[in-house]
Amino acid sequence: MKISPKSVLMALALGLAIVPAISMAEEAAPARPPGGGGGGGGGGRGRMSPEQRLAQIDTAVTLTAEQKTKVTAILTKSTAAAQAIPQDDADRRTKGQEIRAAADREIRALLTAEQQVKFDAMPQRGPGGGGRGPGGPGGEKPMDKPKQE
Repeated sequence: MKISPKSVLMALALGLAIVPAISMAEEAAPARPPGGGGGGGGGGRGRMSPEQRLAQIDTAVTLTAEQKTKVTAILTKSTAAAQAIPQDDADRRTKGQEIRAAADREIRALLTAEQQVKFDAMPQRGPGGGGRGPGGPGGEKPMDKPKQE
C-alpha cells in the first residue's frame, strides 16, 4: 500500500488539532492540594479540609465571628497533627480518630448550650468515625443503651 502525500497531510492536520485540546484539558484539571487529594481537597478518603469542616459546622450551629476564628485554629491544628502521623504507623487510624475527637471536644467547649445540641446532632463523619452523643464526641447515645429489665 502506498501512502499518498495527501494522507500524510490529513494525519498531520488531525494530530495538530488534537494537541491544543489535550493541553487545555490538562490546564483545566484542578490542582491537588499538598499532602494528598480526593475528598474535595480534604486530603483523601473523604476527609474534609478545615475550611469545608468549618462551613459544615457553621451551617449546622451558626457560629459567631469569634467562634469561627477559634474553630478554624482548632481544625487547622488538628489537620496538621493528623498529617504528621507517619503513613506506615500501625496506629495511624486510631491516632487520627483521637486527634479528631480531641478537636471536636475543643470545638464543643466553645459553643453555647443550644449550639452544642445542634453540634451533637450533626451526622457522623466518614466511615466509622466520630459519632457524637450527649456525652460529647464519641459519647454514648441514649438509644444505644441496653434496656434494663
